[in-house]
Amino acid sequence: MGETSKLQLPETFLSFLEANGLDPSIYTHRDSIPRYVRLKPGFEDLVGEIEYEINCKLEKVNWLPGFYSIPPDVQIARSMAYQQGKMYGIDAASGAAVSALGISPGDHVLDLCAAPGAKLCMMLDLLGEKGTATGVDVARHRLAACRTMLRKYGLGQRSRLFLADGTTFSVPPITNLPCGSCADDHEETFKEWTSRRPYKERKQEAKAKNNNFFLPQNGQPEIIFYGQSSGVIGLKKKELYRPLDQKDCGYDKVLVDAECTHDGSIKHIQKFEQWGWTTLERRVLDAERTDRNLTALQLNLLRNGFRLLKQGGTLVYSTCSLTLAQNEDVVDQFLDENSSAELQEIETAKDWPCTSGRTPKTVRFDPSTSATSGLFVAKIRKLAPKEAA
Repeated sequence: MGETSKLQLPETFLSFLEANGLDPSIYTHRDSIPRYVRLKPGFEDLVGEIEYEINCKLEKVNWLPGFYSIPPDVQIARSMAYQQGKMYGIDAASGAAVSALGISPGDHVLDLCAAPGAKLCMMLDLLGEKGTATGVDVARHRLAACRTMLRKYGLGQRSRLFLADGTTFSVPPITNLPCGSCADDHEETFKEWTSRRPYKERKQEAKAKNNNFFLPQNGQPEIIFYGQSSGVIGLKKKELYRPLDQKDCGYDKVLVDAECTHDGSIKHIQKFEQWGWTTLERRVLDAERTDRNLTALQLNLLRNGFRLLKQGGTLVYSTCSLTLAQNEDVVDQFLDENSSAELQEIETAKDWPCTSGRTPKTVRFDPSTSATSGLFVAKIRKLAPKEAA
């Protein structure tokens, strides 16, 4: 295995890499890939103070506004900027995927696989004081961590979080509701969200974490957080969960950062050194999961994200896998079945340290060439019927 012996990669994982045409040498870069942080807008003048506190220089990432790199072993937890929610960790490749959406203030954006929440935080930073962001995830405890993150960084005001299956989620963004949209005037409306949740809900959340429970038992979306300016307060349940009108009520921007094998993330693979390689085989290498179930899930997430997108809107599909099966193959199949989907050039990518994907206009980051985690990014626009004809 040469240098890869440092990681003591098991034969099953090496076979997985070989079957997917991936070079095991990428895992020798684990000590040279920096850690990335993003300063929230308006706090750029804190760079010197942060450098003093963590005793190292913040290197500006010239190709991605607001991002800085630091050595991988440097901890940011003792920095006041981190403790006060003015800075958060997010890989630059993930930041590029969010950047590719082209979010503008006033947009209604959807993160269909939102936990643990760093990309959703960046989306809200880009929205500023206008628009809303909706986060969806299938795991209750991970979504609770996402809620904690939004509140820590002061980004909860314009956000909603739903515990739901991303392949079937169908709640539209908050837009102007037609008069008389809810016939039941006696139905209770949503009040201001509070962290003092009922005992029953707290017990359910703790049980879900301990037992690895995911979706609500009835399979319906469950809103677990909403901010003061998210548009939820004052709505009746029937108004919040009203049917999606695809012409008028879709999201302006949708991110589908799909569940994947995470083989492009050296830090993720490193964790299995502590967790045990048998855990890797169960969670990553199971042939049934990676061959059929996982790519079917990815395609269904992409399909539903596109369904939730308004005409003229932009969707970004990404994974932190380096395999063709989970990236180009999924996108190609989706494009083949959707005449209203147009793959678009990512204009800013000309300045990114990335390579072209097998499918034209898609891009790839990988540890050896980008000094980031591995990430695939495809940008898709939803055409109006006349354009698609």
